[in-house]
Amino acid sequence: MIYTKKHPALLIMGIIFLAIAFLTDTGSMNGLVGYLSVKKFVGEMVGMGYAFGAIGVIVGAWHQWGQHKEGNVDYYLSTIAGAIFILLIAMAVRWYGAPLVAVASKAIGPVMGAKHLHDVLGLNYVVLGILAGIITVNVFGIPAWAENGVRLSRLGLKTGVILLGTLYSLGELASLGRLSAVMVGIFVLGAVGMVLWLGRRRNIPNSMGGVLSAGMGVCGVSATVAAAPVVQAKSVEIAYTIGTILIWGVGCMFLFPVIGNILDLGHIQFGAWAGTGILNSAQVAGAALAYQPDGIETLKVAEIFNITRVLFLPIIVLWLAVWYVRLEETDPGHTVNVGTVIFEKFPVFVLGFILMFALSSTGVFAPAQHYKGKFFDNNIKAEKLLKSGQVATLTAEAGKLKRADRKQAVASLIENKKIMSIEDETVIRGIYNAKILSKGSNKVLKTATKVVRHTAKMIKKFRQWITLLFAFGLTGLGMQITIAAMKQAGGQPLVIGGIVGTTKAVLSLLVILLFVKETI
Repeated sequence: MIYTKKHPALLIMGIIFLAIAFLTDTGSMNGLVGYLSVKKFVGEMVGMGYAFGAIGVIVGAWHQWGQHKEGNVDYYLSTIAGAIFILLIAMAVRWYGAPLVAVASKAIGPVMGAKHLHDVLGLNYVVLGILAGIITVNVFGIPAWAENGVRLSRLGLKTGVILLGTLYSLGELASLGRLSAVMVGIFVLGAVGMVLWLGRRRNIPNSMGGVLSAGMGVCGVSATVAAAPVVQAKSVEIAYTIGTILIWGVGCMFLFPVIGNILDLGHIQFGAWAGTGILNSAQVAGAALAYQPDGIETLKVAEIFNITRVLFLPIIVLWLAVWYVRLEETDPGHTVNVGTVIFEKFPVFVLGFILMFALSSTGVFAPAQHYKGKFFDNNIKAEKLLKSGQVATLTAEAGKLKRADRKQAVASLIENKKIMSIEDETVIRGIYNAKILSKGSNKVLKTATKVVRHTAKMIKKFRQWITLLFAFGLTGLGMQITIAAMKQAGGQPLVIGGIVGTTKAVLSLLVILLFVKETI
């Protein structure tokens, strides 16, 4: 069978990528870049534009005019058209679509504290990429020349999950107390078990129950993607799980701060509750900052609990692998040896995640105590110290500070022209989050924190690749979801997710009220 379809589409897409790179590189798109505030993407636009543009033009010319014969060359080169098709849509969303939505959202004004509508609803490049994929397949359809390459989207997701392991380390556990680790473990395992139990009783497919349990129990989208191959989840089941997580998370962002204020929860209490009860990392951070906009004590606790859930991901994936195989054994005509799970069912890419996590914990990619590649280090060059004008700006407004820890941290910054300790950095970030001082002083404080809060160079590269791989993979995933399949799946995932999410939120709140006080 010959897979390559003679068509000029790949050649045209290659030219489009080259045009984007050239126009950006020469400054012709500076006006648009400034309007959309996408200066941070300029390097991507130029580098990826030239690289994938060249690939598209060369292979596209072969697609159009070359002689195609059955074989490995034909098969593998035929996938490039579909891959470039996904990538062009994903990058259009990332570089232009999502920023345009953000511009429109900001024009409306803040809707939740300092947060705008696109932040609250989670309308980022991931969600919009999935929507773009769904619209593409349902409105226009996947063209024949792209079908073979669209399947590569899952490879992008698997590679992204492997690289996720580099962002975390055992260093995060150093600040965890015994109760927090136990609490997260109980609620992660309990939520997974509850989803599986409800799924069997509400007669949803085992694959749907497995992927939904990972998403609702562990850490949202990343867990969903990691667990999907283990339970052989379909694209529509992955989409339903992601949709359930996003809907639940948006509701929690609004409700958690309100309930926290009604109950007068402390910063540690609310942070522990948000980190346990809300699934999506961005929504955890949003709820924490909405509850304490004048500091980051709540955010730090919430993120500690949130990252602990991520550490349970390999355990949950292994559990689901064994669970799914045992269910297959009970079906007529299926005889499966559970002992073969590790070799035949357990996905290699999750082992890759574990390996990367282990390496990250040793300090190979960044200092072993890092958090997502960031670490504190105030051993900075003289030219990075605060200038006399910046010191004068802070000195003039230091009297506005009332809390002793804030006075001390700013006084130390003024005296040394740099932040001296991680404790001071935490306090100073709280000051500019609270917007106590003027914009000029806040800018100085932010500059000071950025100087001492470093991101390892290797982690920067990993993070960039993770972002691009998930943009590519999830856009391609959307292209495999049809309206007919979504109708067939029904609304059971949302019902089960709502029951489990509400149960976890209520029970974790009760535990926190009973056991979590001033310290953990």
